[in-house]
Amino acid sequence: MGKRFRMSTALDVDDVLLECVPYAIRLANEKYNFDPPLTIHEIDRWGKLGTRADVIFEFFDDPEFFKTQPVIRGAKEFVKKLSKMTDVFISTSIVPKFMGIRAQRILEEFPEIPPENIVMGSRKDRLNVDILFDDGMHNVFNSSAAYPILLRRPWNQSATGMLAVNNYDEFLKTVEVITKSYSKVDGERVDPKIVVLVGPSGSGKTAVADLLLSGCDRFEKLMSYTTREVRSDVLHYRHVPRKEFIAMLDSGVFFESTMYAGEAFASKREDVDAILEKGKIVLAVMDICGAMSLKTHYDNVVTVHIKKDTRALLRAILEEESSIDDKVGRIVSIDDEKRNEDICDFVLSNTDDETTANAILDYLGL
Repeated sequence: MGKRFRMSTALDVDDVLLECVPYAIRLANEKYNFDPPLTIHEIDRWGKLGTRADVIFEFFDDPEFFKTQPVIRGAKEFVKKLSKMTDVFISTSIVPKFMGIRAQRILEEFPEIPPENIVMGSRKDRLNVDILFDDGMHNVFNSSAAYPILLRRPWNQSATGMLAVNNYDEFLKTVEVITKSYSKVDGERVDPKIVVLVGPSGSGKTAVADLLLSGCDRFEKLMSYTTREVRSDVLHYRHVPRKEFIAMLDSGVFFESTMYAGEAFASKREDVDAILEKGKIVLAVMDICGAMSLKTHYDNVVTVHIKKDTRALLRAILEEESSIDDKVGRIVSIDDEKRNEDICDFVLSNTDDETTANAILDYLGL
């Protein structure tokens, strides 16, 4: 019998398995008694910011910091589960003088990972693995992995379009979906409870959703909450000021959240449940991060990737009512969106919104 193929996953360490930024913030607050206390939301991009938050970098030159970094809650169980699904490697960027401390911590805390699978150095783009899981935007952008996946943190909020998750459960579900995509049989169908339209900005997701809502009374739209100023798509989004959004996020109001072109988007579980209780099919327009959140929390979720010719995408983005920065973010994300096709249940090229909507209804048997 031939050996069964197993995918390989490389895991970052800082703020993926061991606390780094949150730990440094706690130490800084204890040492300097900041009033108000320094918070993680002040670290909105990586590197020195020219603000009081720069104080956290002093701890990154202390060996005691790396000896005492707390293991993130759930990390040990996460590694155990992932080790049953894929071969697990560690890929960690750390200065040479602390490499010994880092290796010892990994061996002690995560014995499932073989010593020979621990790789240290900043050139993560040279790693030959199927999946990379990292909170560093630059590592995900430059990765040669087939599926580089970003762990959402406040300092990578400007990332747009790439495959991203909010927590371990969503990552494990994404790995499961990726693995199944290699053995998926054409023609497989499920009775959908939730249908998620994903795809690049300008692909026509919102227009297709409107046609599905007007053409089939079994659907009900899931309203999203966003920090973005609501434009003509008022029926699909509710604007929430950024400070209020962060407070809602921290209090657990949202079951999923993501960033797109520098703006936050999220959904409430109670809204999903309310639609399902009516016997309706939830129709959601999200990025792939939101789609994976729904697949993690619910059964019978169908993801539909809608794509368009690149020139048509660019024209649609340029004609939108949005800022230059927003348009640039959406254009930059186009190539990253293409990677998401492989893990969606159904992929359609949208040359006409009505034809695309009808094709979705046909695929779902509605």
